[in-house]
Amino acid sequence: MLLATVSKADSYVQFMTVLILFVFVLAITYLVTRWIAGYQKGKMGCGNLEIIETCRISPNKYIQIVRAGTKYLVVAVGKDEVHMLSELSESELDFLKETKGQTTDFAGIFEKVRKLKEKDKE
Repeated sequence: MLLATVSKADSYVQFMTVLILFVFVLAITYLVTRWIAGYQKGKMGCGNLEIIETCRISPNKYIQIVRAGTKYLVVAVGKDEVHMLSELSESELDFLKETKGQTTDFAGIFEKVRKLKEKDKE
C-alpha cells in the first residue's frame, strides 16, 4: 500500500478548483433559468388567449377571467375539469393599472407589512 501525502498547496488547489466549478455551475443554472423564463413568457404573451385574473377558492380550485379573442369568459378550474360560468363584457371588468416594467423590491413590501402590523396594534 502506497501512502500519499497531500501538501497544503495541493489541498488549496483542490479547494479552489471545486469552488470555481461550483460557481460555474451556479452561473450556468442561473442563465439557463432566465433564458427559459423569457422564452415561456414570450410564448404566453402572444395569441388570442390571456388569463386576466385568477382567484383561488380552495387548494386545487380556481375562478379565472380569461380573454379569448375579444370575449371575456369566467371559468371555474378544478383538478380535472374546467366549467364556463359566464361571459362578461369589457365594461363589466375593472382593470388594474399596468405594472409591466415595474419591479417590487422586498424592502418595499416588508415596509408595507410592518406599517399594517403597527396599525393593527394601535
